[in-house]
Amino acid sequence: MKKDLYEAPDYYLLDELLTDEHKLIRATARDWVKKEVSPIIEDYAQKAEFPKHLIKGLADIGAFGPTIPVEYGGAGLDYTAYGILMQEIERGDSGIRSTASVQGSLVMYPIYAYGTEEQRKKYLPKLASGEMMGCFGLTEPDHGSNPGGMVTNIKDAGSHYVLNGAKMWISNAPFADIAIVWAKDESGKIRGLVVERGMEGFSTPETHNKWSLRASATGELVFDNVKVPKENIFPEISGLKGPLGCLNQARYGIAWGALGAAMDCYDTALRYSKERVQFGKPIGGFQLQQKKLAEMVTEITKGQLLVWRLGVLKSENRASAEQISMAKRNSVEIALDIARNARQMLGGMGITGEYSIMRHMMNLESVVTYEGTHDIHLLITGMDVTGLNAFK
Repeated sequence: MKKDLYEAPDYYLLDELLTDEHKLIRATARDWVKKEVSPIIEDYAQKAEFPKHLIKGLADIGAFGPTIPVEYGGAGLDYTAYGILMQEIERGDSGIRSTASVQGSLVMYPIYAYGTEEQRKKYLPKLASGEMMGCFGLTEPDHGSNPGGMVTNIKDAGSHYVLNGAKMWISNAPFADIAIVWAKDESGKIRGLVVERGMEGFSTPETHNKWSLRASATGELVFDNVKVPKENIFPEISGLKGPLGCLNQARYGIAWGALGAAMDCYDTALRYSKERVQFGKPIGGFQLQQKKLAEMVTEITKGQLLVWRLGVLKSENRASAEQISMAKRNSVEIALDIARNARQMLGGMGITGEYSIMRHMMNLESVVTYEGTHDIHLLITGMDVTGLNAFK
């Protein structure tokens, strides 16, 4: 069995900015990834299958809703701890981190932030333990970057709502027990509701033939006159504020997570450069290879400082959506660049499942698109600094 020799780069001694609790959480997650994820993930990616048996381990390391209060089954941790967990898990695989991100940021967070006390007590402890899994239905076949155009709708039928429509590109959909679904009511307002597996007319066909996130289960949510009890709706929240609040949580996790993928690619390339001999010496001794490695570790270090500061602001409830946007875009962009350069350093070996790099590169092609595309995040920053809206 292949041994996971990963060592995380920390060029600017950022560990000194972390608490003992942060380091303990990181060590626990890192050990779990080395033991449970790394040895099996290439096989699952090749088979395009989600390793469902990892769900319990993700729950055990606190990856499901770590910032949710203890009374609802969460760990009550700060946002730096949440970021560290996502970084370690995505260092293993973006698809496995997606599963954790969806559960914590897109399912547990809206139930906690927008739900009723009954909804919190009913769902959160089971979601935290992994006994129940969830997914998040916002994107539609014709409405991605513009979710406000959605056509999925609910109609008041007296004792319940009737839900019709479809959602696409939904992580965890094929096996999820519940779905947080966003739909328009009769007045055109966007509302959030909890749809449970087993409700008549609700199906979750799996999406096949993906070249990216192959070890993650993706599917559709199809609603054909689904009767949803009125107690399953989020009472207070309406409009895009609800789903966008959830996406901020998820984007924050991705900002840390994508860095984990970048760090894994860098670490792999660095080790390979010391072992691979060409023209009589290790390739790490050649200028062009050192240039690649130096640029990788520089970008990783800048990214680490960015997400650490963002974590502090987020824990103090001072991080803006625009700041989160910038970090998400930056982390994924540098991760893609690092993956591509690392792949080149490994030559032909870089495309094989012997190493993690090509899998990371393919995964990141999804991460750069989901939770707000690269271009959309650029425009969010552009609008923030100029005050001018380039979306319309």
